[in-house]
Amino acid sequence: MLNALRHTKAPLLAALLAALPAAGLHAAEAKTPLTIDEALKASAAQHRPVLVDFQAVWCYSCYYMASHVLNGAEWNAVERKAIVVQADADSPDGQTWMKKLHASFLPSYVVLDEHGNELGRISAEQPREKFYPKINAILASGDTLDGLKQKAANGAPDAVADVLEAYQARSEGGEGLAWFAALSSSRQQDAGKNARVQVALDQLALAKARAANDNAAVIASAQKVLAQEIGCQRPYVLDNLLDASARLPADQRKTLLATQRQPLEHYVNTQVLIATPACADQRSAVLASADLDDALGDAAAASAILDRAITQTRQRLGNKLGSDRNLADNLRIYLLRAKRTAELDDYQQQLIAAYPDDYVYAYRYGRNLVETGKPAQALPYLSQAADKAYGANRLAVALQRVKALKALHRDDEASKVASDVLESNGPWFPKQADALKAALKA
Repeated sequence: MLNALRHTKAPLLAALLAALPAAGLHAAEAKTPLTIDEALKASAAQHRPVLVDFQAVWCYSCYYMASHVLNGAEWNAVERKAIVVQADADSPDGQTWMKKLHASFLPSYVVLDEHGNELGRISAEQPREKFYPKINAILASGDTLDGLKQKAANGAPDAVADVLEAYQARSEGGEGLAWFAALSSSRQQDAGKNARVQVALDQLALAKARAANDNAAVIASAQKVLAQEIGCQRPYVLDNLLDASARLPADQRKTLLATQRQPLEHYVNTQVLIATPACADQRSAVLASADLDDALGDAAAASAILDRAITQTRQRLGNKLGSDRNLADNLRIYLLRAKRTAELDDYQQQLIAAYPDDYVYAYRYGRNLVETGKPAQALPYLSQAADKAYGANRLAVALQRVKALKALHRDDEASKVASDVLESNGPWFPKQADALKAALKA
């Protein structure tokens, strides 16, 4: 989930979008909206909410949702209830709306009313049995944040928890804590007895500390959160603790982190690396385990969890890489993290063959070849990727092509690649454009 993007870090993933079912709709209503603005206009006419599916072609969590969740009769029923629109995080429209809605995870499923007000959201991959009860509840009775606050004014503690969790979903820690602090003392005390409220308050404190880059506060808040039952969020919170503690003296850090090993092992063994996982994001759990073991100085344990994940993933995939892209991409990451370089090199070429219709694997393999000093070998793969790249990822591909060409002293070609891409890009994605310009001057 990764704020979108764990170890892509990154969040973060292309989710499946089926066309709106035509049965029972007028012809104009049957047209699938291409943008969120189009969907909101259709929402006003049809009096149906909008479900925005934020995703990206590189998003491993989106691969899971596409293959395992966003299909079948339950998904068809969702499409009858809501106007579903796909928003690509690499497109200008997608990035604009992600910022507007504070959607920092991929995938994110945000339900809007016809005015663009949020009625609820689901972040990161979810098993079917968790996703559909959540999304159907939002579609049936979702409310805006202001509406939730009104219900919380005189409602039960669970109504207060609803507000706090809505702030948490938006990563608005300071705002959520400020709202709770404005409640009466008696209301705070009553709500504070509720387990959901307590977990949400601790999560909001963690979000606030992260936003302030306050490592000491992150450590304190993460420890409080991890001491509670937080289900599938455990690896993400542990990531916060690992990052925030990185500059501590080694012995102090090991003492701090040692208490997390047993809970994480239990989590992995009972909810992740089992036949029917309760938590869909296997990758984050495996990588968090390896990172924790490395931080504790146990290289053998880190290697063991990666080897276990590699073996299990290969068994589930067999020789059919195209059968489950989430698993296929997880295996790539496990091989990379385990530094099984020869296997990874061969495997990346298999992925290019298995998924030829987008830029992702040709780009990644080409980038790897550039980084390992093989620019001439990289160029054909990068050219293949360039033919399919768009938006922000077009600039990323061009950056690697420029690096490869300059390494081969083909500066004129590098300048042509950069100028063509920058011209077609226009004013969008300024950070990526600046990186491309800098590479050209290097």
